[in-house]
Amino acid sequence: MASKNGKEKKNAIPELTIRAIFLGLILSVVMGAANVYLGLKAGMTVSASIPAAVIAMVLLKAFSKFTKSKQSSLLESNQVQTAASAGESLAAGIIFTMPALVMIGVWNEFNWLLTTVIAFTGGLLGILFMIPMRRVFVISDDKDLKYPEGVACAAVLKAGESDSDQGAAAAIFKGVGLGVLFKISASFLCIWNSAIEGAWRVGGRIFYLGGDVSPALVSVGYIVGINVAVLLFIGGFLGWLVGIPLLSGHASETSSALDAAWGLWSKEIRYVGVGCMVVGGISSIWKVRFGLGHALKELTRKKPTSKSIIDEKDRDLPSSVITGLSLLAVVLVGGVYYYLTKNLAISLITTVIMIVMSFFFTAVASYIVGLVGNSNSPVSGMTITTVLFTGALLLLFNFTGTTGMVATLGVAAIVCCAACTAGDVCNDLKTGSLVGASPYKQQIMQIAGIAVACLVMAPILQLLHETTPGGIGGKELPAPQAALFANLARGFFGDGELPWNLVRIGALLGIIILGVDKFLERKKATFRAHIMPIAVGMYLPFLLATPILIGGILNFLVTKGLNAKDAEKSARKGVLAASGTIAGESLTGVLLAILIKCGIDNAGLDISAAAKNITTIIAAICLVGVLRLLTSQKEKLTIQ
Repeated sequence: MASKNGKEKKNAIPELTIRAIFLGLILSVVMGAANVYLGLKAGMTVSASIPAAVIAMVLLKAFSKFTKSKQSSLLESNQVQTAASAGESLAAGIIFTMPALVMIGVWNEFNWLLTTVIAFTGGLLGILFMIPMRRVFVISDDKDLKYPEGVACAAVLKAGESDSDQGAAAAIFKGVGLGVLFKISASFLCIWNSAIEGAWRVGGRIFYLGGDVSPALVSVGYIVGINVAVLLFIGGFLGWLVGIPLLSGHASETSSALDAAWGLWSKEIRYVGVGCMVVGGISSIWKVRFGLGHALKELTRKKPTSKSIIDEKDRDLPSSVITGLSLLAVVLVGGVYYYLTKNLAISLITTVIMIVMSFFFTAVASYIVGLVGNSNSPVSGMTITTVLFTGALLLLFNFTGTTGMVATLGVAAIVCCAACTAGDVCNDLKTGSLVGASPYKQQIMQIAGIAVACLVMAPILQLLHETTPGGIGGKELPAPQAALFANLARGFFGDGELPWNLVRIGALLGIIILGVDKFLERKKATFRAHIMPIAVGMYLPFLLATPILIGGILNFLVTKGLNAKDAEKSARKGVLAASGTIAGESLTGVLLAILIKCGIDNAGLDISAAAKNITTIIAAICLVGVLRLLTSQKEKLTIQ
């Protein structure tokens, strides 16, 4: 109901305050920077909502006490996490696509202006296209849309009304310390190697084993849980421990076994994952067909125009603002496409494709986030579908060469940013609806968050590209999605050739996995064979699958045998500690890159290779032990 008297307005809980806006924009940049590093390294990002909410509660309360100002509210903390998660989601959209322009040789360095405009317009369209769907996806009583991360974030915010968030903050900051310590020790002091790996030729076949010594990757595994972590490992196992031995009969004998294994994965194995992922993307779209129909009906439903009869907690941004900003974004995108291609016809065609695909995948991403959460949304599959569809359509119009590659990647970049941001908006609006926030104020904060975060994307990408051995696309920062999209674009329009036989094998494997998952669903099994994690595992380096599996096992061991309530508390504490660890390692990686740029190289200690191998093994064991302690129930966490 609308406010009936001035008293209600006077006693309204503060929400969109100056301090909330300021802190939210800072965290938007911080979380965006952390996820740029994590995404380039691990090929995935994690939701920033819960750690940002805890940090916001602690800092806002400290600010209130220090300045003796009005006590902070959970609605202010909600606005802070809304902006922070915007930076995180935008980072995912950018790092999955923009490095491809460098990989195909169109750019020698990341163009700040174009990257910023693409990030801003893609994120803006994701927000604007999602707003008319809010009542269908967020307010709907659809029992399938559980919004696990949105509900968990709301629970954390409600608990923060008491002083119980101190234990949660301690978990985050201990995790940050662990991430910082390991990153400095491995990358700056060089006390141990960042990974353990090896490959051997046996009977003319190549066998590979390896694992990254990374707190962030173990933490990713903890956050996604045992089911997804096992599926990622299964994908890696199929690709590296089954696929490479099978295909290594024709591998060159002149290169080392290790180089040959990486070459086979890069040129062949990943495309099996592509085929599998395309099937997964089509399957995901089919599953949400009814939700999309409801969303389209909502768009045509007549809405009240008088502000006085719209409940404060049900107000969206005015339609005139949505329309105006959407037109601005479309014009800017059209300008970017013309600048990149120097072709008016192809600019118009790609702009139309971008609008259709962005709206479509905004709806798909919003619905899927409600089903499985923001961290598990198959944005890669949506972007691959976009690349394939756009590339095929442009070929029909006889566009080829660099122009075709750039246009295809340009569409993919906007669609990817829109899908990532839309899923995040949907998740945040669900949290807001549970804590009594005003939707239109959250939407304002989302727009502000992407407007600030988009400014730092290109500088961080360029910094990491210049200061990391091998650059973006190398072994340390493989940027698997971007490399994949670059190869797809070359296959369509360049001198590259796509191994369609391997793509077809992947598609067949994907159909088999769907059948297995359907069987498990009918048996009501707790373990499911979701196709997207398996596909992702195939085109991620196996170095990443191992620590992610260890993280998932840690999650299982910590919560095993606990009742539902204690398991939820323990899992939440672990998520906070893991999120802190990811932020610590990722931000330290960015800071070390800045030092290298300033001429301060690593302070590598004079340690022999044999000694470093021993310290690496010891570090890996210590890492698992410390994370086990940080996520255990021995240290009581008071969030209920």
